[in-house]
Amino acid sequence: MAQLPLTIACGPYDRMSGIADGRVQIEGIEPTYVSIKSGPEIFARMIKNKEFDVSEMSASTYMSARTRGGFPFIAIPVFPSKSFRHSFIFINKKSGIQKPTDLMGRRVGMMGYGQTAAVWIRGMLQDDFGIDLRKIHWLEGGSDAPYVAGKNVKVPDGLNIEVISNNIAMSDLLADGKIDAMFGARHPASFGKNPDVVRLFPNYREVERNYFRRTGIFPIMHTIVIREELYERNRWIAASLYKAFVEAKQLADREMRFSGAMRYALPWLAHDIDEIDDLFGGDPFCYGVDANRSSLVALARYLQDQGFIDRPIDVDTIFAPVISDHT
Repeated sequence: MAQLPLTIACGPYDRMSGIADGRVQIEGIEPTYVSIKSGPEIFARMIKNKEFDVSEMSASTYMSARTRGGFPFIAIPVFPSKSFRHSFIFINKKSGIQKPTDLMGRRVGMMGYGQTAAVWIRGMLQDDFGIDLRKIHWLEGGSDAPYVAGKNVKVPDGLNIEVISNNIAMSDLLADGKIDAMFGARHPASFGKNPDVVRLFPNYREVERNYFRRTGIFPIMHTIVIREELYERNRWIAASLYKAFVEAKQLADREMRFSGAMRYALPWLAHDIDEIDDLFGGDPFCYGVDANRSSLVALARYLQDQGFIDRPIDVDTIFAPVISDHT
């Protein structure tokens, strides 16, 4: 049988390099891997033009749009991007904010209400610190570049969001003390340059470790989607892709663990690997629904609470079925 040619667009992750360079074969598929650094660019090109057969996709976009219906893509339970977000909350130290509850009553910027990182941060602030999101003056805008506000999101009653001009950098507003705090998926450009811009959690690694121990959540940012019309014609591709992505992740893990010479410019890589084994059982980027249930259920709840959907998400029904002996 001839190989099915597919284009796969995803970030330049180590856990995808085996797919990109052909060391990992995908059963029945001849892939063309398009490595694109910007996640939002991949998402926009896939959603607007269906430029790829398979692509990385924002988890919050996928889960909410799939639940609302009319979204012509179906995901497999592969999560190439995960990130703890406590270290992405920044404050102006002159604001007097010392703890999370001090955010209430303040002007807080977001790099997009619908950004998956923002969904996670708001949810975490509610769950862990009892913060009432309605008691914050929210501003939405670009961190260091022009920004276009999202559409089709029903903001919960009592939550007011001011959209700032797209020629104003929120990073500058924070540095100048015109907003008290900001968060999103990237560090503001003023961090490390302006001494007044600091993290809310200076001991973020300890905070994030404790968060994982308590919740079992390593926040999922992105998943992998297939054009649904393609999937309906060739349902076997979901399992083939899943197996190959698992194999590629395992290959990256073996390369990272080679002790003869450090693959990455991380002086304490051995210590980090020990911590990965102790905290995550050796596999922080596990795939599959069951292995990520805590994260998926939390994100689903946050999406409903924050107005993206009006009914609960059943995380067992929004992914293409795959047989997952390994995660």
